[in-house]
Amino acid sequence: MVTLEDVRRIGLSLPETTADEDGVGVRNGEKVRGFAWRWKERVDPKKGRVPNPNVLAVRTPGLEEKELLIQSEPSKFFTEAHYNNYPAVLVRLAEIDADELEELLIDGWRCLAPKAVVKRFDASRP
Repeated sequence: MVTLEDVRRIGLSLPETTADEDGVGVRNGEKVRGFAWRWKERVDPKKGRVPNPNVLAVRTPGLEEKELLIQSEPSKFFTEAHYNNYPAVLVRLAEIDADELEELLIDGWRCLAPKAVVKRFDASRP
């Protein structure tokens, strides 16, 4: 099982990233854009959302990729109405291993990182 600390560690290993208690983001120009964050669940319909430390929201390259992930492993990946038509998938941390998490985070990071940074990153990988 991976933890939010694993998410932070993997996220910060990518270029131009920052992290806080809620997730990780990448700097693109003057803005930091989140590519993985702690899911906030609506436990009570009449109250605000509360962070769920067992689930992570991760940006996906598009809605098709999101649906493919959910269809391929619904015990691991899911969504909710709040994320309808938004390219992010919810991930049960107890169901994913560190290697798969790293791949998912890199894909999410690629969606929002500056193209030049992604190109340098790709050139540095074996």
